[in-house]
Amino acid sequence: MSRFMTVFLGAIALFLAQALAAQDYPAKPIHLIVPNTPGGAMDVAARFTSAKMTELLGQPIVIEYKVGAGGVVGANQAAQAAPDGYTLIIVFDSFSTNPYLYKGVKHDVVKDFAPISLMVRSAQVLVAHPSLGVRSLGEFIKLAKSKGAALDFATAGAGTSSRFSLELFRMTTGIEPTTIHYKGGGALVTALVAGEVPVSIVTMGVVLQQIKGGKLVPLAVSSATKSALLPDVPTIGESYPGFQAQSWLGLLAPAATPRPVVETLNRAVIGSLAAPDVKQKFESLGYEIVASTPEAFATWIREESARWGRVIRERKIILE
Repeated sequence: MSRFMTVFLGAIALFLAQALAAQDYPAKPIHLIVPNTPGGAMDVAARFTSAKMTELLGQPIVIEYKVGAGGVVGANQAAQAAPDGYTLIIVFDSFSTNPYLYKGVKHDVVKDFAPISLMVRSAQVLVAHPSLGVRSLGEFIKLAKSKGAALDFATAGAGTSSRFSLELFRMTTGIEPTTIHYKGGGALVTALVAGEVPVSIVTMGVVLQQIKGGKLVPLAVSSATKSALLPDVPTIGESYPGFQAQSWLGLLAPAATPRPVVETLNRAVIGSLAAPDVKQKFESLGYEIVASTPEAFATWIREESARWGRVIRERKIILE
């Protein structure tokens, strides 16, 4: 038998084995890796979504926390797992930027995963403390250019979407404030409300309560269109066409997971996100439901990786 025929028959055997396994999927508990600490938006999303998916799939989904290096540890493990649909990972927007920032990344965000669904996304919002005295994006840009490095601009951390959105905002508007990194959204909000720092761009859900309470002033949102949660707040793109930055959460499996398994999981995710209590919970956190197809999520990951890779290179961002 020729080498070609041996390889061909081997491929056919693998395909048939995967197809047979997919017919009985799922036949045992599914493990969902959460590459972040309990209590955050990712954890909330994992718990609420997995509970509904358990009902739809008829098998329990066991959450496993694999924390480290901004999500790299969990993503490395998921990429190396068997592609059988029994190991999944929920990822945050940092998934697309980590390969540019951490030396310990052992996966390719495009090649090593099978996208299941872009679950939700959220606009970020440029907010200012009332004492800064600005009420619009135009007023802020004018003030920021006059102050230069004398203006402090806070982020939720050096490797967060809050920081990268600021860097894109710098590139777009030409402002150059002094950056102050906090350790997480909670610490950032505390500092903003106290007036310790005057301005930030951060995921909407983190500051929505403070905006509604009048403690922070929303100047613009980062999404391509206005947010239903802040309908009177303009987008940054209205003044700077093409600007877009959003926080998001999505579900992935290891690459080579059989297509029927991916489709089964996609239907379960979409079904769970359609549940009224899950939808309400995400909206209370400032997220809009997307529930995309696997193909749409694959495109999203490629575009996000390209967008933020360019920003990281041009701004020469290095994490210590």
